[in-house]
Amino acid sequence: MRRGHVQSVTKPLLDVLAGERQAVPPIWLMRQAGRYLPEYRDLRQRTDNFLDLCFSPKLATEVTLQPIRRFGFDAAILFSDILVIPHALGQRVSFTQADGPRLDALGGADGLRKLRYELDHERLAPVYETIGRVKEQLPGNVTLLGFCGAPWTLATYMIAGAGTPDQLPAREFAYRHPDEFKILIDILIEASASYLIRQFEAGVDAVQIFDTWAGVVASDEFARCCIEPCARIAAAVRARIPAAKIIGFPRGAGSKLRRYIAAVPVDAVGLDWTIDLGFAREQLQTQKPIQGNLDPVALLVGGKALDRAVDRILESFAAGPFIFNLGHGVLPDTPIAHVEQLVARVRVST
Repeated sequence: MRRGHVQSVTKPLLDVLAGERQAVPPIWLMRQAGRYLPEYRDLRQRTDNFLDLCFSPKLATEVTLQPIRRFGFDAAILFSDILVIPHALGQRVSFTQADGPRLDALGGADGLRKLRYELDHERLAPVYETIGRVKEQLPGNVTLLGFCGAPWTLATYMIAGAGTPDQLPAREFAYRHPDEFKILIDILIEASASYLIRQFEAGVDAVQIFDTWAGVVASDEFARCCIEPCARIAAAVRARIPAAKIIGFPRGAGSKLRRYIAAVPVDAVGLDWTIDLGFAREQLQTQKPIQGNLDPVALLVGGKALDRAVDRILESFAAGPFIFNLGHGVLPDTPIAHVEQLVARVRVST
């Protein structure tokens, strides 16, 4: 190497998002920074409120980096929460240890008057600071991921005031009040795009759009609720950040994933654990890089069951561009040793 020449460091996950197959697929896990880690639990005890942890750049940086230090994942995902967007739109958001997130429910159509129509970036300034801090400390080959919740998923929490098993309040609202529902979705599209743009400007390498509740949407409502909003977000982000890399994760979409990847300009699509591997390989991976899709329960159980599940996924997707991940987040009771087993199994997959 010539004196003075600095060799560039590649990021395997970004290479996959560019459509390149990797001999050993890059790996990261949804909720990789969380309650299954003892170091996270120790740190969480220092804060009274979960949002205080999200909005402390020093602590959020530490949490983001914890799984990278322990497991050497190929990506770090910003430690935050999808509900910071409703918070920055003026909706009261809180978290309880027992019941999870609680919001001042929008309820009926009149609830829209409670919201700002533009995102308050001052409220989110600590998130952008966290990104800068993480970027300074992250190994050069590790991708930094930002994220947001998709408009439909955010709307389900905002309308009901909490998570519900089948998202009935939001589904009912969408049918009963289509004009007001469109206003809410439009607000969330603009807010989400603005938030992701700021994340890129702060230093993230790529982002993921989490549509956690896409699976409850009726087939003939899927375009209105899920496809069109995410397509508009991606287009708005690319208008400002042309090279932006975006992963879409419409959990539970099933066969509707073909419509999603045809219409939403994402660079990769995340798969939940219910997706048939053959369908994903033949119908999806031929169109886009894919990410997924280990059942979090297999990781919880570990042992031979975990090895078999990992091997099936690796064998199914090895021929194309692929990022190894779970089909949803790490479960809180997952043993550390099982995550170590998973990483070792993936890393010797050549």
